[in-house]
Amino acid sequence: MFEESKVAFFLAKRSIVRGNKGTLYLTILIIGMVFVNLIFLPSIISGVAVLFNQQSIDYSYGNLVIEPKKNQIYINNVNELQKKIERIPGITGVSPRFITGATIVHKGNAVTPVLYAVNPDDERRVLKTASKVSSGEYLSEADTDQVVIGYRLAGNEDEKLDVIPSLGGVDVGQAVDITFNNGVTRQYRIKGIINSDSYGADSNAFITKKEYESVFGLDDKANQILVRTQETGNEDKMRITLMSFGVQEKIWTWEEKSANFLNQIIGSFNIINFIGTIVSLIIAIVVIFIVIFINTVYRRKQIGILKAIGIDRSIIVKSYIFQALFIFAIGTIVGCFFLLLILQLLAANPIVFPGGPVAPVVDAMLIVRSTLSLLAVSLIAGYVPAWITTKEDILSAIRG
Repeated sequence: MFEESKVAFFLAKRSIVRGNKGTLYLTILIIGMVFVNLIFLPSIISGVAVLFNQQSIDYSYGNLVIEPKKNQIYINNVNELQKKIERIPGITGVSPRFITGATIVHKGNAVTPVLYAVNPDDERRVLKTASKVSSGEYLSEADTDQVVIGYRLAGNEDEKLDVIPSLGGVDVGQAVDITFNNGVTRQYRIKGIINSDSYGADSNAFITKKEYESVFGLDDKANQILVRTQETGNEDKMRITLMSFGVQEKIWTWEEKSANFLNQIIGSFNIINFIGTIVSLIIAIVVIFIVIFINTVYRRKQIGILKAIGIDRSIIVKSYIFQALFIFAIGTIVGCFFLLLILQLLAANPIVFPGGPVAPVVDAMLIVRSTLSLLAVSLIAGYVPAWITTKEDILSAIRG
């Protein structure tokens, strides 16, 4: 077996050395590009997932979300519950809030965003929204007649530039009328505009919890409590810890709250990635197949002579498999070089998505999976044309 492999390797080496160098280099380049394509798009998808996951934690949910018990509208005794949670080891911030619908009007432009009522100091310990005010200022605890809105909600004077219904280019210091879902309408001055690259924060409005309670006549209640933990990734463990400390309300992790939205996005990307992967592998198998097939057809007489002097057919087939493996190996190395170059460029200049800048995230399993897929199609593409050509009888092959 070893001697046969040595002969097959020798035949493959001579074929590569004496073959058309231009065709060989082009084939290697194509395989390199296929390898890059197999890894690049999945790495971008992973980067998108990382971005949206982090944004969910930083601008929407924190690590844990506490909501009212079944069949209840509000969480009661919020102040006591907040103090209890803040004493739990591993908790770095707790923010009670209200979430409601409202209608905001400015100079004939009416929008219906989600309205968040927050304690600004508590919110700063859980989310990063307050640090993303692009103009004006964030809310303070004493504010009762002021509102902070996202830049998408503020909009542009030219409505064609808006991606959602907006207030038509409203700016800091201008007044808007807010009608709450209990029918109360009040006028508020825009104190700040948020630009966080997070769709949720940039499309909605924020007032103080104190103001909301005055509108609805509530006290010591909330319909949501956000919890920030020291570490990300141990949310299930912290949920159990909260329950052991007597928290009886519903407790969700940020992954559970954002799952539907993120799964829809990643699911769409995965369909595109699957199609791209299949097309890339088909290109690889076709290119190698054609190169090996042309090579075998061109060398039919030589194959016939080799068989006539006693070289076994399996050795000849194996020699072409070695050629395919050579193309795969060098192509993969070239692909790794191009991939490294692309990743360095994108690390310095990330792709800007609507949700923010995205840098590719490449994991070891993705590289292994892509390499094995390309290896499999290379073996197939090397074996099939060699097997087809070498099954011809000796005399027919020698005659050409």
